[in-house]
Amino acid sequence: MNKSELIKKIREKKSFLCVGLDPDLSKIPSHLHDAEDPIFEFNKAIIDSTRDFAVAYKPNSAFYECLGLDGWRAFEKTVKYIGEDHFIIADAKRGDIGNTAKKYAQAFLQKLPCDAITVAPYMGEDSITPFLEFENKWAILLALTSNKGAADFQMQSLQANSEYLYQRVIKESQNWGTPENLMFVVGATRPEYLKRIRELAPDHFFLVPGVGAQGGSLEDVARYGMNKDIGLLVNSSRGIIYAGAGHDFAVKAENSAADLVKSMKAYF
Repeated sequence: MNKSELIKKIREKKSFLCVGLDPDLSKIPSHLHDAEDPIFEFNKAIIDSTRDFAVAYKPNSAFYECLGLDGWRAFEKTVKYIGEDHFIIADAKRGDIGNTAKKYAQAFLQKLPCDAITVAPYMGEDSITPFLEFENKWAILLALTSNKGAADFQMQSLQANSEYLYQRVIKESQNWGTPENLMFVVGATRPEYLKRIRELAPDHFFLVPGVGAQGGSLEDVARYGMNKDIGLLVNSSRGIIYAGAGHDFAVKAENSAADLVKSMKAYF
Protein backbone atom coordinates (compact mmCIF):
# COMPACT_ATOMS: atom_id res chain seq x y z
CA MET A 1 0.00 0.00 0.00
CA ASN A 2 1.52 3.32 -1.01
CA LYS A 3 1.32 6.58 0.91
CA SER A 4 -1.53 8.14 -1.04
CA GLU A 5 -3.62 4.99 -0.62
CA LEU A 6 -2.97 4.95 3.11
CA ILE A 7 -3.91 8.61 3.47
CA LYS A 8 -7.09 8.02 1.46
CA LYS A 9 -8.16 5.17 3.75
CA ILE A 10 -7.47 7.27 6.83
CA ARG A 11 -9.59 10.14 5.55
CA GLU A 12 -12.40 7.88 4.35
CA LYS A 13 -12.71 6.18 7.74
CA LYS A 14 -11.82 9.25 9.77
CA SER A 15 -9.58 6.91 11.67
CA PHE A 16 -5.86 6.41 12.16
CA LEU A 17 -6.27 3.36 14.36
CA CYS A 18 -3.85 0.45 14.19
CA VAL A 19 -4.88 -2.65 16.12
CA GLY A 20 -1.99 -4.63 17.56
CA LEU A 21 -2.47 -8.37 17.31
CA ASP A 22 -0.43 -9.71 20.24
CA PRO A 23 -2.22 -12.97 21.07
CA ASP A 24 -1.08 -14.66 24.26
CA LEU A 25 -2.42 -18.16 24.93
CA SER A 26 -2.54 -17.39 28.64
CA LYS A 27 -4.80 -14.39 28.04
CA ILE A 28 -7.13 -15.34 25.21
CA PRO A 29 -10.58 -16.63 26.22
CA SER A 30 -10.41 -20.20 27.49
CA HIS A 31 -13.18 -21.46 25.21
CA LEU A 32 -10.88 -20.86 22.22
CA HIS A 33 -8.27 -23.30 23.50
CA ASP A 34 -10.26 -26.20 22.08
CA ALA A 35 -9.98 -24.82 18.54
CA GLU A 36 -7.54 -26.36 16.08
CA ASP A 37 -5.70 -23.04 15.87
CA PRO A 38 -6.69 -20.94 18.91
CA ILE A 39 -4.39 -18.05 17.99
CA PHE A 40 -5.88 -17.65 14.53
CA GLU A 41 -9.44 -18.04 15.80
CA PHE A 42 -8.80 -15.30 18.33
CA ASN A 43 -7.25 -13.02 15.71
CA LYS A 44 -10.02 -13.74 13.22
CA ALA A 45 -12.68 -12.69 15.72
CA ILE A 46 -10.77 -9.52 16.63
CA ILE A 47 -10.26 -8.61 12.97
CA ASP A 48 -13.91 -9.23 12.09
CA SER A 49 -15.07 -7.02 14.93
CA THR A 50 -12.65 -4.14 14.32
CA ARG A 51 -12.04 -3.97 10.59
CA ASP A 52 -14.64 -1.20 10.13
CA PHE A 53 -12.70 1.00 12.56
CA ALA A 54 -9.06 0.12 11.94
CA VAL A 55 -6.96 1.24 8.99
CA ALA A 56 -4.04 -0.96 10.02
CA TYR A 57 -3.16 -4.11 11.92
CA LYS A 58 0.15 -4.87 13.60
CA PRO A 59 0.81 -8.52 14.47
CA ASN A 60 3.81 -8.74 16.78
CA SER A 61 5.91 -11.64 15.50
CA ALA A 62 7.23 -12.57 18.96
CA PHE A 63 3.80 -13.81 20.02
CA TYR A 64 3.84 -16.20 17.07
CA GLU A 65 7.51 -17.17 16.89
CA CYS A 66 7.42 -18.43 20.48
CA LEU A 67 4.93 -21.11 19.37
CA GLY A 68 7.22 -22.54 16.72
CA LEU A 69 5.80 -23.79 13.43
CA ASP A 70 2.21 -23.54 14.66
CA GLY A 71 2.81 -19.89 15.47
CA TRP A 72 4.24 -19.12 12.06
CA ARG A 73 1.23 -20.77 10.44
CA ALA A 74 -1.07 -18.62 12.57
CA PHE A 75 0.90 -15.51 11.61
CA GLU A 76 0.65 -16.31 7.90
CA LYS A 77 -3.06 -17.10 8.11
CA THR A 78 -3.64 -13.90 10.05
CA VAL A 79 -1.97 -11.54 7.59
CA LYS A 80 -3.69 -13.24 4.67
CA TYR A 81 -7.05 -12.99 6.42
CA ILE A 82 -6.60 -9.27 7.04
CA GLY A 83 -6.44 -8.78 3.27
CA GLU A 84 -5.50 -5.83 1.09
CA ASP A 85 -7.96 -3.28 2.48
CA HIS A 86 -5.88 -2.67 5.58
CA PHE A 87 -2.26 -1.67 6.11
CA ILE A 88 -0.38 -4.63 7.63
CA ILE A 89 2.65 -4.06 9.82
CA ALA A 90 4.90 -6.96 10.78
CA ASP A 91 6.13 -5.87 14.18
CA ALA A 92 9.34 -7.88 13.99
CA LYS A 93 11.95 -5.27 15.01
CA ARG A 94 14.64 -6.79 12.83
CA GLY A 95 18.13 -5.32 12.65
CA ASP A 96 21.16 -7.05 11.18
CA ILE A 97 23.82 -6.71 8.48
CA GLY A 98 22.83 -6.28 4.84
CA ASN A 99 22.68 -9.89 3.64
CA THR A 100 20.65 -10.98 6.64
CA ALA A 101 18.46 -7.89 6.45
CA LYS A 102 17.70 -8.73 2.83
CA LYS A 103 16.42 -12.17 3.84
CA TYR A 104 14.31 -10.72 6.63
CA ALA A 105 12.87 -8.26 4.12
CA GLN A 106 12.05 -11.05 1.69
CA ALA A 107 10.39 -13.07 4.44
CA PHE A 108 8.01 -10.37 5.62
CA LEU A 109 7.59 -8.11 2.59
CA GLN A 110 7.73 -10.64 -0.25
CA LYS A 111 6.85 -14.10 1.06
CA LEU A 112 4.21 -12.70 3.40
CA PRO A 113 1.77 -9.99 2.25
CA CYS A 114 2.85 -7.40 4.82
CA ASP A 115 3.04 -3.73 3.88
CA ALA A 116 5.65 -2.79 6.45
CA ILE A 117 8.08 -4.11 9.02
CA THR A 118 9.51 -2.50 12.14
CA VAL A 119 13.31 -2.32 12.13
CA ALA A 120 16.06 -1.34 14.57
CA PRO A 121 18.60 1.19 13.22
CA TYR A 122 21.51 0.44 15.56
CA MET A 123 23.64 -1.23 12.85
CA GLY A 124 23.26 1.65 10.43
CA GLU A 125 22.33 2.27 6.82
CA ASP A 126 23.21 -1.08 5.25
CA SER A 127 20.99 -2.87 7.79
CA ILE A 128 17.97 -0.75 6.79
CA THR A 129 18.18 -0.16 3.03
CA PRO A 130 17.27 -3.78 2.09
CA PHE A 131 13.82 -3.11 3.59
CA LEU A 132 13.40 -0.03 1.39
CA GLU A 133 13.91 -1.79 -1.93
CA PHE A 134 10.37 -3.14 -2.38
CA GLU A 135 7.78 -1.08 -4.23
CA ASN A 136 4.93 0.17 -2.02
CA LYS A 137 6.51 -1.42 1.06
CA TRP A 138 7.73 0.36 4.18
CA ALA A 139 10.37 0.21 6.87
CA ILE A 140 9.25 1.58 10.23
CA LEU A 141 12.30 2.71 12.14
CA LEU A 142 12.48 2.60 15.93
CA ALA A 143 13.14 6.23 16.78
CA LEU A 144 11.99 7.04 20.32
CA THR A 145 10.32 4.20 22.18
CA SER A 146 8.16 4.29 25.29
CA ASN A 147 10.00 1.78 27.47
CA LYS A 148 12.10 2.72 30.49
CA GLY A 149 15.29 1.51 28.82
CA ALA A 150 14.92 4.09 26.05
CA ALA A 151 16.92 6.41 28.29
CA ASP A 152 19.94 4.09 28.14
CA PHE A 153 20.82 5.02 24.55
CA GLN A 154 18.08 6.91 22.70
CA MET A 155 18.07 9.82 25.12
CA GLN A 156 21.83 10.12 25.41
CA SER A 157 23.30 13.40 24.23
CA LEU A 158 25.99 13.28 21.54
CA GLN A 159 28.90 15.41 22.67
CA ALA A 160 29.71 16.71 19.19
CA ASN A 161 26.58 18.85 18.83
CA SER A 162 24.49 18.16 21.95
CA GLU A 163 21.69 16.47 20.01
CA TYR A 164 20.18 13.27 21.32
CA LEU A 165 20.92 9.95 19.66
CA TYR A 166 17.28 9.49 18.62
CA GLN A 167 17.43 12.87 16.84
CA ARG A 168 20.54 11.81 14.97
CA VAL A 169 18.81 8.58 13.93
CA ILE A 170 15.79 10.46 12.59
CA LYS A 171 17.90 12.98 10.69
CA GLU A 172 20.37 10.49 9.20
CA SER A 173 17.79 7.89 8.21
CA GLN A 174 15.98 10.40 6.03
CA ASN A 175 18.97 10.10 3.70
CA TRP A 176 18.17 6.39 3.29
CA GLY A 177 14.45 6.48 2.62
CA THR A 178 11.67 8.92 1.85
CA PRO A 179 8.24 9.77 3.30
CA GLU A 180 6.93 7.25 0.75
CA ASN A 181 8.67 4.23 2.31
CA LEU A 182 9.99 5.19 5.73
CA MET A 183 8.07 5.71 8.97
CA PHE A 184 9.19 6.23 12.55
CA VAL A 185 8.10 4.60 15.80
CA VAL A 186 7.47 7.25 18.43
CA GLY A 187 6.02 6.20 21.78
CA ALA A 188 2.82 7.91 22.93
CA THR A 189 4.11 8.04 26.50
CA ARG A 190 6.67 10.66 25.41
CA PRO A 191 4.36 13.39 24.00
CA GLU A 192 6.70 16.18 25.06
CA TYR A 193 9.11 15.02 22.35
CA LEU A 194 6.54 14.55 19.58
CA LYS A 195 6.53 18.19 18.55
CA ARG A 196 10.32 18.18 18.23
CA ILE A 197 10.27 14.95 16.23
CA ARG A 198 7.56 16.27 13.92
CA GLU A 199 9.79 19.26 13.21
CA LEU A 200 12.62 16.90 12.29
CA ALA A 201 10.40 14.74 10.04
CA PRO A 202 7.49 16.91 8.87
CA ASP A 203 6.27 14.63 6.08
CA HIS A 204 6.80 11.14 7.48
CA PHE A 205 4.22 8.90 9.09
CA PHE A 206 4.66 8.01 12.75
CA LEU A 207 3.62 4.68 14.23
CA VAL A 208 2.62 5.55 17.79
CA PRO A 209 2.24 2.74 20.34
CA GLY A 210 1.31 3.33 23.94
CA VAL A 211 -2.18 4.87 23.74
CA GLY A 212 -4.55 3.11 26.09
CA ALA A 213 -3.15 0.40 28.34
CA GLN A 214 0.29 2.04 28.52
CA GLY A 215 -1.18 5.41 29.50
CA GLY A 216 -0.50 7.47 26.40
CA SER A 217 -2.89 10.31 25.53
CA LEU A 218 -4.56 10.45 22.12
CA GLU A 219 -5.09 14.17 22.59
CA ASP A 220 -1.38 14.80 23.12
CA VAL A 221 -0.39 12.57 20.21
CA ALA A 222 -2.77 14.38 17.85
CA ARG A 223 -1.77 17.83 19.09
CA TYR A 224 1.95 17.33 18.67
CA GLY A 225 2.23 14.63 16.02
CA MET A 226 -0.28 15.38 13.27
CA ASN A 227 0.69 16.89 9.95
CA LYS A 228 -1.29 17.90 6.85
CA ASP A 229 -1.77 14.24 5.88
CA ILE A 230 -2.68 13.20 9.46
CA GLY A 231 0.67 11.38 9.47
CA LEU A 232 -0.17 9.05 12.34
CA LEU A 233 -0.97 5.42 12.93
CA VAL A 234 -1.91 5.13 16.59
CA ASN A 235 -1.61 1.57 17.82
CA SER A 236 -3.68 -0.01 20.55
CA SER A 237 -3.10 -3.65 21.43
CA ARG A 238 -4.11 -4.78 24.92
CA GLY A 239 -6.71 -2.05 25.30
CA ILE A 240 -8.66 -3.56 22.40
CA ILE A 241 -7.86 -7.24 22.06
CA TYR A 242 -8.14 -7.92 25.80
CA ALA A 243 -11.07 -5.60 26.48
CA GLY A 244 -13.05 -8.74 27.31
CA ALA A 245 -12.13 -12.27 28.33
CA GLY A 246 -15.42 -14.12 27.94
CA HIS A 247 -17.49 -15.35 25.02
CA ASP A 248 -18.26 -11.71 24.16
CA PHE A 249 -14.58 -10.74 23.86
CA ALA A 250 -14.98 -9.71 20.21
CA VAL A 251 -17.92 -7.43 21.06
CA LYS A 252 -15.87 -5.82 23.82
CA ALA A 253 -12.99 -5.35 21.37
CA GLU A 254 -15.36 -3.74 18.87
CA ASN A 255 -16.66 -1.34 21.49
CA SER A 256 -13.16 -0.38 22.56
CA ALA A 257 -12.08 0.25 18.97
CA ALA A 258 -15.24 2.23 18.28
CA ASP A 259 -14.66 4.44 21.31
CA LEU A 260 -11.11 5.22 20.27
CA VAL A 261 -12.10 6.02 16.69
CA LYS A 262 -14.93 8.21 17.94
CA SER A 263 -12.28 10.32 19.68
CA MET A 264 -10.16 10.34 16.51
CA LYS A 265 -12.97 11.76 14.39
CA ALA A 266 -12.63 15.08 16.21
CA TYR A 267 -9.33 15.65 14.42
CA PHE A 268 -10.72 15.53 10.87
